[in-house]
Amino acid sequence: MTDKLTDCPLCNQLGAVYTTPINEFHSSYLCLGCGFCSNDLMREGEFDFEQYESELPQLYIDAKRVDSDGKVWYPNTVNIPEKGTVFLNGPSVEESKWSAIRSVKLTKEEKKNPKFKGKTHKSDSNTLQDFDGDYLDALEYIGISL
Repeated sequence: MTDKLTDCPLCNQLGAVYTTPINEFHSSYLCLGCGFCSNDLMREGEFDFEQYESELPQLYIDAKRVDSDGKVWYPNTVNIPEKGTVFLNGPSVEESKWSAIRSVKLTKEEKKNPKFKGKTHKSDSNTLQDFDGDYLDALEYIGISL
């Protein structure tokens, strides 16, 4: 079982979906074009979306999409403590954008603060930036290049 690139059923970008086998029967999917993710278990009528969505922000629930095979796709969030976070952001799906915020190393003083126990980095709110629909640009902004 190896990873491969496939076409996106949502944004129709060719070779944009990074497909990773979960086991011999199922795979997970992440479109590097539109930034949505899914897996073979997340199908309408076969998955407990109520439980899953109880952990999601309302924007992500509103933004979910269903492909022609019945797979449900949600916006992806990337959080790499040493680099930063990429997430869908906005007051509504129509006004949403991919946003990214970079991480910075904690100062010696901050490391002594109990709220940062065991951490080496924190989000730097001064680096928050929006990207008009371009998920890859947001990833590159926090230092992830593909």
